[in-house]
Amino acid sequence: MSKPMLAIENLHATVDGKPILNGLDLAVNEGEVHAVMGPNGSGKSTLAYVIAGREGYEVTEGSITYRGEDLLAMSVEERACSGVFLAFQYPVEIPGVGSATFLKTAVNAARKHRGEQEYDAMEFLKLVREKRAALGIDDGMMRRALNVGFSGGEKKRNEMLQMALLEPTLAILDETDSGLDIDALKVVADGINALRGPERAMVVITHYQRLLDHVVPDKVHVLAGGRIVRSGGSELALELESRGYAGLGLEPSAAA
Repeated sequence: MSKPMLAIENLHATVDGKPILNGLDLAVNEGEVHAVMGPNGSGKSTLAYVIAGREGYEVTEGSITYRGEDLLAMSVEERACSGVFLAFQYPVEIPGVGSATFLKTAVNAARKHRGEQEYDAMEFLKLVREKRAALGIDDGMMRRALNVGFSGGEKKRNEMLQMALLEPTLAILDETDSGLDIDALKVVADGINALRGPERAMVVITHYQRLLDHVVPDKVHVLAGGRIVRSGGSELALELESRGYAGLGLEPSAAA
């Protein structure tokens, strides 16, 4: 029987004092992939940022439990090292920091947290070669500053490489399909599917059905007004595609 990976109960959160999440409940078990969909301003990105611990997003009520522990009591670093991964809608550029250096530092920090031996330079290089080949990432990308001058597709490939190397137990993908062409979308989908497994859970936040054509979720949730208002199987995403949010009586809110 699958164990709970993420349990969110009655979550209320504000940004700059403005209520965004208003009593959200969500439960995701080990091995499951859940899709969260909703109109603009429904609170999807706020949910992702609250789970990851982004500064400025204040939880005013409710709880988040991750693998039986109080996630809200953990620092951002503790969450990351404990296996929580956030893929951004718009990955940031970090001039002066090489992609390979960034990845090695992140992976070794997580290994150290788990009490595992850190990779030396040669071990890490071998691991990166194995992972990047499957994602269409060439060696030239690894020698460039992190995301600097990367196309949208290259940035998303790089994030999939990060996820493949870190092997998180809980991956939150915040509209990672945004702005991608079909080829890049397929790479992202392949990266997600390659990491599906009984020990890992994923929450895929998306506007569109097209990603879910490649990554078939176990459950789909509709977020509106800062709360989950409908849940169902993958057929719910198809219903949204055909009828739209307005067709379900859901109008965009003022949330972020």
